[in-house]
Amino acid sequence: MPTATLTSKGQMTIPKVIRDELDLKPGDRVELNVLPDGRVLMTPTVPLASLAGILPKPKRAYTVEDMNTAIVEAVSRKYKRR
Repeated sequence: MPTATLTSKGQMTIPKVIRDELDLKPGDRVELNVLPDGRVLMTPTVPLASLAGILPKPKRAYTVEDMNTAIVEAVSRKYKRR
């Protein structure tokens, strides 16, 4: 099991085997959470830019007018129920 040593400044180096497994690169950020049993869960955060293109493109482009119409219809449906 890989280990790391804490420096006097509170820093530690994540062992290479762990960095490779998590595909961590310099500058990447990780979230640390202390679990109830005292273990620490380290989760890489996902840069927003890396999410670009993961959703399918819409079948058609919507205009501002389309969106405004949809908002008016949704609001009117909501208030008709009351």
